[in-house]
Amino acid sequence: MLNILWLTFFAITVLICAWQAFVLGDLNSFNTVVQAWFNAARVSVDISIGLVGIMTLWLGLFRVADKSGLVTVVGRGLQPLFLRLMPEVPKGHPAFGAVTMNLSANVLGLDNAATPLGLQAMRELQKLNPEPERATKAQALFLVLNASSVTLVPVSVFLYRAQQGAADPANVFLPILLATSASTIVGLTAICLLHRIKLLDKVILAYGAAFAFVIASVIWLLTQLPADQLNPISSAIGNGVLVFVIAFFLLSGVAKKIPVYAEFIEGAKEGFQTAIGLIPYLLAMLVAIAGLRASGAMDLALNAISDFLALMGWANEFVPALTTALMKPLSGSGARAMMIETMQTYGVDSFPALVAAVIQGSSETTLYVVAVYYGVVGIKRDRGALACGLLADLAGVSVAIMAAYWFFPFAL
Repeated sequence: MLNILWLTFFAITVLICAWQAFVLGDLNSFNTVVQAWFNAARVSVDISIGLVGIMTLWLGLFRVADKSGLVTVVGRGLQPLFLRLMPEVPKGHPAFGAVTMNLSANVLGLDNAATPLGLQAMRELQKLNPEPERATKAQALFLVLNASSVTLVPVSVFLYRAQQGAADPANVFLPILLATSASTIVGLTAICLLHRIKLLDKVILAYGAAFAFVIASVIWLLTQLPADQLNPISSAIGNGVLVFVIAFFLLSGVAKKIPVYAEFIEGAKEGFQTAIGLIPYLLAMLVAIAGLRASGAMDLALNAISDFLALMGWANEFVPALTTALMKPLSGSGARAMMIETMQTYGVDSFPALVAAVIQGSSETTLYVVAVYYGVVGIKRDRGALACGLLADLAGVSVAIMAAYWFFPFAL
């Protein structure tokens, strides 16, 4: 799947460039794409280098937590669920703890912690992989969960809306929560059906009911807060959780009388090697995406969608926001730029800008996640994870659009 997708990106880029050069007479199209490729190659290295500090910090802390037995303890909370979703992972395996901590960080919106913990989880799962270049079912399921994970409080979207002068920066909260929940449900269902995992299991249903209760409780609590307090309180909670998690990791090592500093250094070394090892995988994907974007393929796709909707007589007010939707699976920074561009072009409280904000908060950079998470362990065959992740993205975007029509009719 990854091989076909990667080659398809290049094929589309070359075909469109050839059309622009030889049919439309725009000989500069080749130069534009080549420059985009070279820039993306440089950016891929910059991103990997930028990850070094975060990776060394969190994998150093993770090693302390692992050696103290904390990872195993944390993993017990969701172990009954994961034993059903990942039956090939033995009971008590460290992967359960790493997966649990990664998903918890994603739910809380703690991106700086989520990625290193997720990469460590993938490495733990790789230890059980009999075919090193092909993902196991557990790795594929974990990647889909990671890429479609619910984020309870999308603080960054609120902040961008506030910076652009939104009247109520947090009014996209409930639509985002609906869309991101739909993404998670569809992604998990798709990968379980693909791998023939029984979803109508009493343990899975019990965890699902508990999760729904937690979501409902969080919605109720957050809706009680004044809009102007939602951002600072959410930020304070997120950073507070990080402080206490780091302190808890270190204290667990002290309590078990392990050499905390020495173990941290060993884990940090692994983090450095991991970040550097990501460069080839990131470079391959980002260069392909950059060419697709520079060739104008995305603009062509948007124009085609708008024309089709107009031909069918359907609503198309949301079409300008689809630049964010098309970019989000490819690049987080690119999607953020598209969202801000939509806000500035149409107004931060316009309907397209509201749809773009909901999409930004409810979908994930699936192709980036696949490149990074599989790249760290050298997997080249994805076992359906990419298709299910993109399906989850489609579900999130679709619900984001429908939720925007429901919540923001005044902006039409």
